[in-house]
Amino acid sequence: MHERLEVFESAAEGVVDAQGHERERGAPSARKHQQEAPHRVRPGGAHRMRSVYRPSLKPPPATTLMRLRLPLLLLFTLATHAARADDLANAQRLWLAGQKTQAVEQIEQALKRTPDELQLRFALGVMQMELGQRAQAKGIFTSLTQDFPDLADPYNNLAVLHAAGGQLDEAKSALEQALRLQPDHAQAQENLGDVLVRLALRAYQQAQKASLTPSEALTEKISRTLALTHSAVSTR
Repeated sequence: MHERLEVFESAAEGVVDAQGHERERGAPSARKHQQEAPHRVRPGGAHRMRSVYRPSLKPPPATTLMRLRLPLLLLFTLATHAARADDLANAQRLWLAGQKTQAVEQIEQALKRTPDELQLRFALGVMQMELGQRAQAKGIFTSLTQDFPDLADPYNNLAVLHAAGGQLDEAKSALEQALRLQPDHAQAQENLGDVLVRLALRAYQQAQKASLTPSEALTEKISRTLALTHSAVSTR
């Protein structure tokens, strides 16, 4: 079953969409938090508008290859406390109206009352990432992986932040953990593929630098890998 859902309107590359998709099932170890888990949103036309393949010596930024799981600020679960739902709904209204600072303040005030609330913390992390506050967002998603170690989504979003900072090995580890917790996590699977392509490109380029003689085969591998990274962007 698919339904149309409202989400935060994103200004960051790779996280713009207004079309919700069916929530995916969690692995057995993650099911006890499944009602609390944010829904999944797949990005849409932003990549297709911005990204067309052009030959380049550099891969596109890691953030254009990664997909962030966004929170939905809707009354979508019986487990949602009424006051928390109001805070989330008000924050969404402010965010969509362009009052992003006020939206953040709404969530921060709510967290003063319920500092351990999963959805509020998750929403604040996404807002901070959208506002370019990556260090703060990374802190939130890191703490969520510690407080909710059986939930895959914080690991996926943490991986996006690692990749945005060029920390591909850390991104790979976070995505592998997300998939251990939830093997059917489609976004984490796709993100891991993107990271592995970037790691392959890095290895080929390092091999090329270390080589004493030019290698046509290695140059061809680099060219094909670059084409693959650009193709991944242009098809989103």
